Amino acid sequence: MKLLRRDLLQIAAGAVFAPALAPAFALSARADDYPSRPVRIIEGFGGSGSPDLIARLMGQWLSDRLHQPFVVENRIGAGGNVATEAVVNAPPDGYTMLAVTTANAINASLYEKLNFDFLRDITPVAGVIRFPMVLLVNPSFPTKTLADFIAYAKANPGKINIASPGVGTPMHVAIELFKLMGGIDIVHVPYRGPAMAFTDLLGGQIQAFIITLSTALGFIKSGKLRALAVTGATRSDVLPDVPSISEAVPGFDAAAWNGQGVPKATPTAIVDKLSLNITAGLADPQLKERMKDLGGEVVPMRSAEFTSFIVAETAKWAKVVKFSGAKAN
Repeated sequence: MKLLRRDLLQIAAGAVFAPALAPAFALSARADDYPSRPVRIIEGFGGSGSPDLIARLMGQWLSDRLHQPFVVENRIGAGGNVATEAVVNAPPDGYTMLAVTTANAINASLYEKLNFDFLRDITPVAGVIRFPMVLLVNPSFPTKTLADFIAYAKANPGKINIASPGVGTPMHVAIELFKLMGGIDIVHVPYRGPAMAFTDLLGGQIQAFIITLSTALGFIKSGKLRALAVTGATRSDVLPDVPSISEAVPGFDAAAWNGQGVPKATPTAIVDKLSLNITAGLADPQLKERMKDLGGEVVPMRSAEFTSFIVAETAKWAKVVKFSGAKAN
């Protein structure tokens, strides 16, 4: 059959555009079929701590929603860096996810040499939850209010020993941010976890402690320790009569938080599918209640918003780490 010139041009145009369209069709099909096998969620702390429990709650929700197992795998070490590096080096196909935490924003400046750049190598998928922290003192300590504490610290530089559960933890950098923004000289005392810090605070060996509100609530309600302030930008619904540090130090905001991420080159359609389903879970009343039972506040963020949030957190904590001179042990 004789082809007209117009027909040849149409065939040629189709040949040009077909390769360009093929990946888009393949990507769409891949997202529609995803997941077709089990998905790993790599978590870096274990020990039934908040990051592990949140990862398991979200894994169960996604398993039920997407009809494939989302299995949590603990890779503990180096303040979460072992887990992050495992995900950075995983195939970017949506079958390996990262339980993202505040540590990812802090570690970028706390560690001098990392084998990855979090903001370059991980795509944030969704923000999930934040955990308010609280400033505690022994009831015998001579300050009844946050304003009293700040005034006492300014009048007695270097005399208040304030604990955290370790160098580079969200509680440690919250202390350093308090020192920086509040213009106070208090001495950071790092512990290996909260247990001994509570013991020493109750015994009067240290004067103050910043820890997650959920961990401290029993001591506060029993009257064994006094809550002077929460560290979020606003008051907590759990302790509505306790002020936020921001009421005395405008702009102060510090919290531990969790979310999900994937390797950087993961197809956008898969990232969007995961992001949509995770944020849908955070609107589910039953899942929200289980998150609340862990002492957290649900903060659903889709991928773009969560990315912007982590960028801002990374920049904030870099300034604080530089101010404090802190280095990873």
